[in-house]
Amino acid sequence: MIAGGRVFVLPCIQQIQRITLNTLTLNVKSDKVYTRHGVPISVTGIAQVKIQGQNKEMLAAACQMFMGKSEAEIAQIALETLEGHQRAIIAHLTVEEIYQDRKKFSEQVFKVASSDLVNMGIGVVSYTLKDVHDDQDYLHSLGKARTAQVQKDARIGEAQYKRDAVIKEAHAMQEKVSAQYKNEIEMAKAQRDYELKKAAYDIEVNAKKAESEMAYQLQVAKTKQRIEEEKMQIQVVERTQQITLQDQEIIPRRQRPSSSTKKEPWWTCCWRNCHWSV
Repeated sequence: MIAGGRVFVLPCIQQIQRITLNTLTLNVKSDKVYTRHGVPISVTGIAQVKIQGQNKEMLAAACQMFMGKSEAEIAQIALETLEGHQRAIIAHLTVEEIYQDRKKFSEQVFKVASSDLVNMGIGVVSYTLKDVHDDQDYLHSLGKARTAQVQKDARIGEAQYKRDAVIKEAHAMQEKVSAQYKNEIEMAKAQRDYELKKAAYDIEVNAKKAESEMAYQLQVAKTKQRIEEEKMQIQVVERTQQITLQDQEIIPRRQRPSSSTKKEPWWTCCWRNCHWSV
């Protein structure tokens, strides 16, 4: 067995046979297969298969199975094998399981088909679920039910969102009003503290003003009194000076002899003094 190489063949002694190692694309179609709940559906899958030329055991098995067969015949055998496994898996699942979880269905077909085709020397490169449909509008009804459920969930979700929004808005309004009240209370407290402090400051300022005014009036009174005393002293000094001047004027006048005065005899003066003494 030569995989992908060249060999010399002796005519009439040796014989050569070829088997394809190309990758084969298979359209695996299963029509009207009843699912686990008895609903007939049609499933189409796409599979890529090829004879594994690198594995000598699988290549030997493929040579034993398909030697002398054409590529179309090998593809048909692989297709029928895949289609049979596909039908078997569909029968064990529900429509919902196949339709809603296509990846899981593809993995199951790939796993089962690979384990069977490997004995033929064929390896499954890939398998993908292409289409699922039915003739009784089951999937359409399922889609309607799902659409209705989605719409219902959407309406419920929208109602819940609106409800939550209203609740949040009410809470926000309540917090806003509460904050406003707290702010007003704080402002009132601040105003009260300001008024109290201002009143205390006013009392202190008025007291200082009163003390200052009293001190000023007292100083004014003292100044007036001192001025009056100084005035009195000035008047006393002036009066004293006047008296002194008068005395100075009187003394010379007494000292000057009068021309009209007549000197009395000595006995007259003695008699007068004695008379006043008696």
